[in-house]
Amino acid sequence: MFKQLVGKAAARKLIFFVGLTALFLFDHGGFAAESDGFKRPRYSYVLRQNEDWSALAGLDDSQTKDFFDPVKYIPLSDDDKFWMSFGGQVRFRLEGWNNFDFNREFDDTFLLTRIRLHTDIHTGKYLRFFAEMKSAFATDRDLPGGRRTLDVDELALQQAFADIILPVGDSAKLTLRPGRQMLLYGKQRLVSPLDWSNTMRTWQGFQGFFDYNQWKISGFWTQFVPVKKYEHNEADADEPFGGIYATGKLGSTGIGLDGYWLYRKRKLLDDERHTVGGRISGTIGQKRLDYDFEAAYQTGDSGDKDVRAFMVGSQFGYRFTEASFKPRVYVGFDYGSGDKDPNDGKVGTFDQLYPLGHLYLGYIDVVARQNIISPNIGFTFSPLKNLTCEATGLFFWRAREDDALYNAGSAVLRQGAPGTSLEVGQEIDILLKYTYNIHTGLLLGYSHFFPGDFIRQTGPDDPIDFLYTSLEFTF
Repeated sequence: MFKQLVGKAAARKLIFFVGLTALFLFDHGGFAAESDGFKRPRYSYVLRQNEDWSALAGLDDSQTKDFFDPVKYIPLSDDDKFWMSFGGQVRFRLEGWNNFDFNREFDDTFLLTRIRLHTDIHTGKYLRFFAEMKSAFATDRDLPGGRRTLDVDELALQQAFADIILPVGDSAKLTLRPGRQMLLYGKQRLVSPLDWSNTMRTWQGFQGFFDYNQWKISGFWTQFVPVKKYEHNEADADEPFGGIYATGKLGSTGIGLDGYWLYRKRKLLDDERHTVGGRISGTIGQKRLDYDFEAAYQTGDSGDKDVRAFMVGSQFGYRFTEASFKPRVYVGFDYGSGDKDPNDGKVGTFDQLYPLGHLYLGYIDVVARQNIISPNIGFTFSPLKNLTCEATGLFFWRAREDDALYNAGSAVLRQGAPGTSLEVGQEIDILLKYTYNIHTGLLLGYSHFFPGDFIRQTGPDDPIDFLYTSLEFTF
């Protein structure tokens, strides 16, 4: 069955990669630091600027015990006020596709490689500099689009900014951050650096944070930085993006609240939108029941038409806390409005902005949070200490028959038309995540898309299979 799925050549590549991964894991266990005798800082695997390695001040290698600690904290002054840190990440992901884009002619297996290196310099309590470089490569990709800007960015400045930290009273602070930076807000339904892609996203401009007690209010005004695969990436003045995002806890209840206003303009498309939304999340009953609900409304102008659109995202889970495998079952519902009538002078299609749709609408990335109705159900469990298994079933219908089916990149995948079915199809996602130590993680995933009536009515309708394995090393 495995060879039928991805072909003999793909099978050999995947088997070789999994074998190489296993060899790497079992030969490099010496980097783990199980009991260091102090509270070790955590790696922030996406936004590396969120790490704080000042806890290593005054400690020597025998106390911290991790191979990379000497470069995580390098004192630049005797009083430890000036210090610097280095870090990086290497990721390999091998992807095998069968019937990509529902077309039996599109089968391929290819390797994606990404290298990130950063430096973090602290010059006292009130000033800090952060810079990160990135290289992203792909072997030949014989699928539509070839080696895309999602796959290749050979050498790029991913982030370069300064933090100016201003104390406000005894319990608050204001941080001003000008420069190039990645943005991540809330559950990444609308704003994400898209770590899944090989090249990730970044923006250039200004971001400010006001931290007070359990609340953080962020304001930003930026320009999107599109990828140029073999050239220097420059900010696009025709795509400004800004907003205000507040997040915090409601007193001692533990209830999380988010509220936001987001603005994006795409001058080339003559599209300008304001998105206002909020989110509530938390747990109930000794953390057995968890909930997450988000909704947003969108106004603005698209050409000479008024925009009136909205979205909903939600998930409700139950964890069996007394079971040894830590099982959790969940149900979710995602919605992105569509356009009811292309001739009524209004646009009803929601603009999903810069999402991590991959996490909520299927790993195959056939579906975007635009003109879509998607309930889902799934479960997770941990049969071993460092192993998490997850299986999710997703169901897709278009919200409006006149509107299109949009893929994860917001491009039209299939045009809608009166009389066509609303049923897009169903997807199964299976994911195994193994954390070998604080540095090394392994993913193995398989997804299958069952085409629905709309796919069968509008073009090739072969079921899609997606098999992948990923090895990530962070220091």
